[in-house]
Order: sequence, then structure tokens, then C-alpha cells
Amino acid sequence: MPKVEQKQVVINEIKEKLDKAKSVVLVNARGLTVAEDTKLRKILREAGIEYRVYKNTMMEFAVKDTAFSGLAEYLAGPTTTAFSYEDPTTAASLISKQLKAMPKLQFKAGVVDDVLYDADGIKAVAEIPSKDELLAKLLGSFKAPMASFARLVNAVSESKGAGPAEAPSEA
Repeated sequence: MPKVEQKQVVINEIKEKLDKAKSVVLVNARGLTVAEDTKLRKILREAGIEYRVYKNTMMEFAVKDTAFSGLAEYLAGPTTTAFSYEDPTTAASLISKQLKAMPKLQFKAGVVDDVLYDADGIKAVAEIPSKDELLAKLLGSFKAPMASFARLVNAVSESKGAGPAEAPSEA
């Protein structure tokens, strides 16, 4: 297979990943030990994040004319790419949690929901709770007033001497 065709295969592979991705995070992983890199890859793989190294030129061709085209300006030097297919903030969040243990690991940039973020922006995105956490908090905020109201009704009922209020039976 000629070299140009081999490169086109890689570019097409990256484009397929970009089409499915909800977010892409670029990191500089230069200086990580093999053990650190293996640990990071395992953490990301378990969360459904694809973590790959591609040549910058291949990435530049693949992101051209896509929602991820802004990443091209950050494709200099060693670059590792994390593709998130489920929750858009998961990749940034998991990588951010490893920054303290792996000080040589650095964010370069990322695209989350078609918005380009630089290193500082992607760190801020990493602090956003996951969709499941946000839904749990929302449901908890709905439940709290209802539980307080139920306790209040029960307390009023007990203070009038009627004893604890009984829950209506299901017929």
C-alpha cells in the first residue's frame, strides 16, 4: 500500500472517532513514566474514553472543516488525544484528577460540545460534575422540600394529639 493511502487510512480512522465523539481533549504526556501512562490509559479505558497518540499532521488533516478544527492550533509537540463518546466532561475530569499524581501531564486544549477551550478552559470544564451527578443533585433538590413538608404535616398531626399520621394505603 503506498504511503499516501496508509496516511489516508489513519486520517479516516480519526475522522470516524471525531464523528462519534462528544468531546476531545488534547494533553501533553511527555515525561510520564511507563507505569503512569499505563495507569492513565487504564483509568480512561474503564470509563469508555479512547486515549490515543496520532501524528499531529494526521490530526490536522482530520480536524480540518469539522467542529474540532480549532484544535489544529494546539497540535505542536507531543500530543495525546482523549476521545469521549458518552459524557462530554468525563475525559477532562478523569485527566484532571491525575494531574496532581502526574505533574508532567498537562492539558493543551479541548473541544466540548463544539466549543473550543484552551488549557485553562478545559481545566474549568473538568470541574463540572457529570450529567449523572447533576441529575442526582436536581432530584435531591426536588425531594428535600417534599420530605420537609411531610415532616411538618406529621409534626402538626402529632401536636394535635392524633398520633403519627398514617400513610394512605394503596388500594
